[in-house]
Amino acid sequence: MNIQGKNKFVDFMKRFGVYVGVAMVILIVSLTFGIMALTGGGNEPDVPVVTKPLEFSLPMQNASIIKDFSSTELQENKTLNQWEAHLSIDFSSEEGAVFSVLDGTVESVTKTYLQGNIITIKHAEGFISQYSSLGDELLVSAGDTVTAGQKIGVASTSASGETDLGSHLHFTLSKDGKKVDPNNYLDLQNK
Repeated sequence: MNIQGKNKFVDFMKRFGVYVGVAMVILIVSLTFGIMALTGGGNEPDVPVVTKPLEFSLPMQNASIIKDFSSTELQENKTLNQWEAHLSIDFSSEEGAVFSVLDGTVESVTKTYLQGNIITIKHAEGFISQYSSLGDELLVSAGDTVTAGQKIGVASTSASGETDLGSHLHFTLSKDGKKVDPNNYLDLQNK
């Protein structure tokens, strides 16, 4: 009985062996291309990617924090006579110069009644920095490329929503569309 089973298999392979072989080649080629597509094609050589962590500069030199970031405790805004979360840091310094905290591209230069003159800069890794309450002489325009530490303007009293703070920089930092605490990124020990 075993011999008859062998003969049937041999007969089957004689009749359909070419088709079985072609089907196996197609299956192997399909699997190979499928695996290559999932792993990126295999055409690029393995090159180690060296990433350098972002190094933030300070937005003002020799500055004092006059109102710190707070997302959990309400702070009084004396100008508007209200209590609010303060998702920014307000800086003041005698020099008044304001600098970009990272390399980036100026996304916009705008002015609002409550925040005054505003420069918004887009950076790597999903960061966006915003500098409000700036004077009228802004040193960059939308589309400009800036470097970390480059002077972009001067702090002022242009933010009508915080006149009680005097001349200052209202600095906001966002990552991936969400406001984050600049204290976690800026080396404020050396302000």
